[in-house]
Amino acid sequence: MTAPAETQIPATPQGTDTGTDTDNTANNGTGPSTAPALLRGEALVDPAAAGHKFSRLAELRAAGFAVPDLFGIPATAFDRALAPVLADLDAPPTAASPEAVRRWSERARAAVLSLQVDEDLADAVHTAFDDVIGPDGLAAVRACVVPGPGQHGEDSSADPFAGLSDSFLYVPRADLLRRIVECWASAYNAEGVLYRLRRGADPGAVRVAVGVQQMVLGASSFVAFTRDPRDGAERMVVAAAYGIGEGVVQERADVDHYFTERATGAVRKEIVVKRRMVGAPKLGSPAAPAECEVPSELAEQPVLSDDALARVVETAARIEEYFGRPQDIEGTFAADGELWIVQSRPLADLPEQVVWSNHNITESYPGVSCALTYSLARDFYKTIFTDLYRRMGIPEAQLRENAHHLERMVGLREGRVYYRLDAWYALHGMMSEFEFIRGWWEHSMGLRPQPGMDLSPGWRGRALRTAPGTVRRSASHFRRVRRFLAWWDRTAAEAGDLESLDAEALIAFYRGLWAEVGVQWGVTLTNTVLGIFPAAGYEGLLRRWTGSQHRALFGALLAGGPENRTLAGLRSALELADLICLCAGPKARDRILNATTAAEDAAVWQEIIDGRYGPEVADAARRQLRLYGDRAIGDLKLEQLTPRQRPGMMLDMVRPHLRQSTSTGSSTATATGAEASRADERKVRADGERELREHCRNPLRRVIIRAFASRMRAHLKAREDTRFCRTELFGLSRRVLLRLGVLLAGAGRLDDPRDVLDLTVEEVLGAFDGTLPGSDLRALAALRRADRERWEALPAPPPRLVSVAGRPLDPARPATAAPVDGDAADGENLLRGLASSAGVVRARARVVLDPDVPADTCRDAILIARETDPGWLFLMTAARGLVVERGTLLSHTAVTGRLLGVPTVVAVEGATARIPDGALIELDGAAGTVRILAETAAGDGGAPILAEKTAEETEP
Repeated sequence: MTAPAETQIPATPQGTDTGTDTDNTANNGTGPSTAPALLRGEALVDPAAAGHKFSRLAELRAAGFAVPDLFGIPATAFDRALAPVLADLDAPPTAASPEAVRRWSERARAAVLSLQVDEDLADAVHTAFDDVIGPDGLAAVRACVVPGPGQHGEDSSADPFAGLSDSFLYVPRADLLRRIVECWASAYNAEGVLYRLRRGADPGAVRVAVGVQQMVLGASSFVAFTRDPRDGAERMVVAAAYGIGEGVVQERADVDHYFTERATGAVRKEIVVKRRMVGAPKLGSPAAPAECEVPSELAEQPVLSDDALARVVETAARIEEYFGRPQDIEGTFAADGELWIVQSRPLADLPEQVVWSNHNITESYPGVSCALTYSLARDFYKTIFTDLYRRMGIPEAQLRENAHHLERMVGLREGRVYYRLDAWYALHGMMSEFEFIRGWWEHSMGLRPQPGMDLSPGWRGRALRTAPGTVRRSASHFRRVRRFLAWWDRTAAEAGDLESLDAEALIAFYRGLWAEVGVQWGVTLTNTVLGIFPAAGYEGLLRRWTGSQHRALFGALLAGGPENRTLAGLRSALELADLICLCAGPKARDRILNATTAAEDAAVWQEIIDGRYGPEVADAARRQLRLYGDRAIGDLKLEQLTPRQRPGMMLDMVRPHLRQSTSTGSSTATATGAEASRADERKVRADGERELREHCRNPLRRVIIRAFASRMRAHLKAREDTRFCRTELFGLSRRVLLRLGVLLAGAGRLDDPRDVLDLTVEEVLGAFDGTLPGSDLRALAALRRADRERWEALPAPPPRLVSVAGRPLDPARPATAAPVDGDAADGENLLRGLASSAGVVRARARVVLDPDVPADTCRDAILIARETDPGWLFLMTAARGLVVERGTLLSHTAVTGRLLGVPTVVAVEGATARIPDGALIELDGAAGTVRILAETAAGDGGAPILAEKTAEETEP
């Protein structure tokens, strides 16, 4: 793509761009000019001379983007012109006192506005204007704060500083010098001085460059954020209006919004009826943009067609790629359909995203989980991963530095358990091995479609340093696994009859058990870490040596080998089913198959263990319950009962095989269930060996593959054995905590024993230990139960969620909260707009129609206005929330709200009329809602704040 020729600018005569600095100053034949050289071409790219705003435009123009031609008056011209004036000016304020800032700003601006551009500089800019704009053309004249030593400057990557210096549109040649001086004076605009004070910068140490750019007569204009500024999501947000861009950014036009998902290209549109736009000045009026009516035939049409939106999105994406970071872009479509870029600045202070995923954790915690389950899961992850990292050689000091991540490895989002991925990356990143297993781990977490390794330069050296520790741990690993299993079997067997213990004994057992878990359970996780290495080697060798058969062979060669505990439990259930068929006969089988309720299951199970169907069946059933009574669907969820609490559930494990024997017509089936399962496994392995011999002819390679497969089988057995231990650990915990629930209900602290599910582990233990703050467990459990029931009624959230780092997650509204008059969907007390800056705040409303009021009138209130501009900054910094009738996600109010970190909603129709001044309101900046909780309090005014009111008259 080539840079657009100057003749492409519509509706203005064009000159020639020499691309040099020296041809753009005028001396009228009187000798060398003393004016600083104007900036053209490459000279504009220097931000120290031109400022970031014009530097970026020059870069884009040179890179081939359609940017109207421009030239710049460097900051050195500002220095030269203002030096005598500023020498006589008193020092600027050092504290952000609104009144002190206003007074100093007025004096500084007045001093600058008294200046005239010297003759040499005037000649130079007039000559450049004639060349670039044309003698009869119109220009956009804009100021840009230039960075000084150690400063960022306007539109820098660290600080946008946007909208606080002045811009002038539709400027003819005759007004050029006056507008340059006014741009210089805007260095001392009160809002800019206040902004610099709030950012800790010297308010007086400011320099301004001025850019003069061809004015494109826009038929429609847009602002595009290449990332959603509210939460940093990979979503492009475009706001568009008819006319020029000031209508969008200054909230003076009706705006359509377009949201394009970067990953999928899906587009969501919010199209409004458009009545207002901003266009060229009216004849006979000052040369300033004017509001006008949108033609009726366009009012209900989208500002951007699908094709135009696609062009905006594509151009914005290329600009983001060019600069290497998200951008805030302004552009316009001329009447001929040409798209022009008039500004691009980095999105500074973009919220950092926190990504949540439940890709594989839903296997353990499906659906909504109760508070007791979540708190136990959180303790479990923190405890066992701490032990893992110690075993992997992470120093205690580093573990302490990352303790906050250990506390938040899993979170509860809309009642579902999610991984918080930034915590996992930070913690796993402590392990030197993580670089080499990351691809496989991300595959298991659903973050990438295929496993693999993405190695960075220097990986061989890091691998050599990591290998000795990995080999050492691998050599002793299975010995440690055997010790772990022996410890666990002993611990589980010694637990005994927990249901007969008192609270003190139960809590002592529980605390002691989990203390041991904290020094034992890490081996179950080292099994995963160390197992990835042979898995990667095994998969890689199969892929290389067997070609397209590697996927089928991968699983087939892992079949067989010693039986793991999970498989043993399944086969034990099959053996029990076989025994029922062999010993108890059709009557018992039919009795089991025909039981359809929990009560019937309980009765049949009691018959079995009472010996009604023979002592052999009774002994096998009791053994099954003793060894595998904690295994059930969702057995890590404490709200899920297991056969340990409801033994009749054991029948669910034998029914499938009993039905199968019925379908075959056998009334006395031979004992084939468990044996058939073992035979099937042996056949899969034999078929795999045959395929291996067929597709890998080299005997040595087959030996190597079998060695990797053998190692993998050992890791898989250890994984399944320890997972079964995890089920038993949660089973013991369930028994303790449910028993404590019975004791709490018996003591009158809960209405029902199962209300304990809606408390956390520490709340349950604290109720007995005396460490529980507060005492009303009933109300707490009821509140959580209501939340849980509400979550269960909602559709499941997606497996991947995003939140904003450093901000509270959206709180669930308490179900017991007093209802507000009016329905949430369409009541008079609920107003809706565009969610612009997240957060929830309750405060009194302050309706302001004119910003010329003392800032203290908005102190700790929610500011309600029609729209705002930089002049409102004093009021906005005092307020706890912002609500405006106009605006977009990209407008001044929205941007300032995000910058100040206060909840903000824009485009709230009729807000200044519908919200009484002084009313108690709740503003939800994430949901985009304003809720009126109480009308104006007695003596609280009740009318909008106007400029003529005094501070005393508007005091809350």
